[in-house]
Amino acid sequence: MNRINIKVGLVVFSLFALCLTLIVSCKSDKNKVGDELTKRIQYDVPICDVSADSYWWINNIEGIKREEFVKHIFKQVTDGNVVAHDIFSYRQLSAEDVKTIIRRVDTISVMSAQPPYELVDTVLIKEISVQDITKIRFLEEWYFDKKTLQIDKKVKGICPVVEIYNEDGTFRGNKPLFWIFTDDTYPKAFNLVEE
Repeated sequence: MNRINIKVGLVVFSLFALCLTLIVSCKSDKNKVGDELTKRIQYDVPICDVSADSYWWINNIEGIKREEFVKHIFKQVTDGNVVAHDIFSYRQLSAEDVKTIIRRVDTISVMSAQPPYELVDTVLIKEISVQDITKIRFLEEWYFDKKTLQIDKKVKGICPVVEIYNEDGTFRGNKPLFWIFTDDTYPKAFNLVEE
């Protein structure tokens, strides 16, 4: 008698588990994602903050992971495996174009060490390294589920950003380098680039 009850119990449990699996898998993606909140939103996310005023993980990705992430982006773009786009015109950039962008050229005037002590222009070439990337600019679509208050985001583009400083060390501004679009319809989807 006990064996029959155990077998019936196992069959009922198996049928219940199968029905539950079918119900969960049949839910539409629309219910998971929610209603469109915005087709495009853009913002910068700090990924490297050296201040001691807060927990290490606020505005910060752990050093090794951050470097691997940025190195991977640079390698994919400079090897030509991923297409980069200009930040203003959104035109496609070649791998050589990107290599030029990540190479900063500055001209400074230095007084000659020999008489007549004239000012001589000196060209400094500095390649942007992974440590120089302090922010990532995101372009996203957002969806909002009114029942759960869940916001789902779909990243459509990412852009590495460098902070630029004056010779005296004062902050001059942010310099976005290039866009990488994760969706083939961008940037044409919003007429960001002319045909």
